[in-house]
Amino acid sequence: MSTDTTAQEKLIDLAAEFYDQLERGEIPEMSVPTRTKSNIVFDEDSDVWVYGDRESTRSANSVRGARKLLKAIYTIEFLADQLDADRSSTLRELYYLSESWDVDEAQFSSQDESNQLVEDLEIVSEVTREDFHMRPEESGATIMGPLYLREQTRRGEREIHCQEDVGEGGYQIPNNPDTIEFLDNDADFVLCVETGGMRDRLVENGFDEEYNTIIVHLKGQPARATRRITKRLHDELDLPVTVFTDGDPWSYRIFGSVAYGSIKSAHLSDYLATPEAQFIGIQPEDIVEYDLPTDPLSDSDVNALESELEDPRYQTDYWEKQIEIQLDIEKKSEQQSLASHGLDFVTETYLPERLDEMGVL
Repeated sequence: MSTDTTAQEKLIDLAAEFYDQLERGEIPEMSVPTRTKSNIVFDEDSDVWVYGDRESTRSANSVRGARKLLKAIYTIEFLADQLDADRSSTLRELYYLSESWDVDEAQFSSQDESNQLVEDLEIVSEVTREDFHMRPEESGATIMGPLYLREQTRRGEREIHCQEDVGEGGYQIPNNPDTIEFLDNDADFVLCVETGGMRDRLVENGFDEEYNTIIVHLKGQPARATRRITKRLHDELDLPVTVFTDGDPWSYRIFGSVAYGSIKSAHLSDYLATPEAQFIGIQPEDIVEYDLPTDPLSDSDVNALESELEDPRYQTDYWEKQIEIQLDIEKKSEQQSLASHGLDFVTETYLPERLDEMGVL
């Protein structure tokens, strides 16, 4: 049975349950985990964020609840028809599409509302939005490195080498990376890079070729597709994953989303997160050791760092030391600040030394 067929059947089963409840004389309802920070727990066994035991009920026993279920039914119908026609759409299109639905109460008031409903349907159906053929706006994240793969396109299959068959921009990660088949690779590790400028520096300097590296451009806070393909590269190809970001609290959270998952997608942590990922820098101690150009920490930076000290993801000796250093020096620094020592410093000195310290090289 294909993934599309399974997704469609689960959606239809979910809608059928509402009708079964009505036939039994029950008020239709749908239960989902409570989507609040207080119901997110850090699973120490798997090192990822997951939902806790508390649930919220969408019930037709109130006008507000009935409207939510009505919107769910209309969305389920749209998604099932979309799968049947082998079409796809974006989350933004779903929001606008609801304005054409013939019942005003089924229309979404904002995209946040439609996005959350899609996430609810993911949870209760145990099917990802990618299998619903729903996608975000293009993220533009890319891969460059010694990886040979086969991907499915509307024009059939094609095989691509992510160095030899792509331009300087690299191979663009598709919305659903599970359609990719890894055929071969000569990689020794994966390097996830936050910024486009640093990604371009590494490629221009030939870092991917010299160190047999698969460079994944995170493009800031990484999209789900980016985190999914990173996890697959680790799990299926047994490649170490390293994460290279700016040296500020918001970038540490980028690392956290790759390694431990995010609160927003806690229901997919096992699918998206790579707990074995290692942070390579910029470390606060690098700012001091290399005398990097800096900016002062803002009040929001300080609050974020103090919050991270209370976050179980960062309650390790390593992170507590680094955060304390940063609070002490009251500075932050960008990846590109390494260029103060020359354009080749990052590839000839900084990364090789850090990778050696971490046991990756």
